Amino acid sequence: MAVEVRIPTILRPYTAGAKAVEGTGATLDDLIADLESRHPGLRDRLVENDQLRRFVNVYLNDEDVRFLGGLTAAVAEGDNVTILPAVAGGAC
Repeated sequence: MAVEVRIPTILRPYTAGAKAVEGTGATLDDLIADLESRHPGLRDRLVENDQLRRFVNVYLNDEDVRFLGGLTAAVAEGDNVTILPAVAGGAC
């Protein structure tokens, strides 16, 4: 099962600069494990204590995975996963 994963600029050093990579797995956790096997260090930036990091937003086919079961969300061939770091700050 190939799943396209869009990588934000901040994480591209882990993917040799690739904007998107492909991975496989039945769940989001499996997919992240597969990506980690080819792009070491990526999992640590996405997962902490067996949960998605608080300031990392992950979307599966434009749906927030936190509403789809988090790391247990099912993924299928042809799905698209987008990783977006949360952005905060600014001036009032």
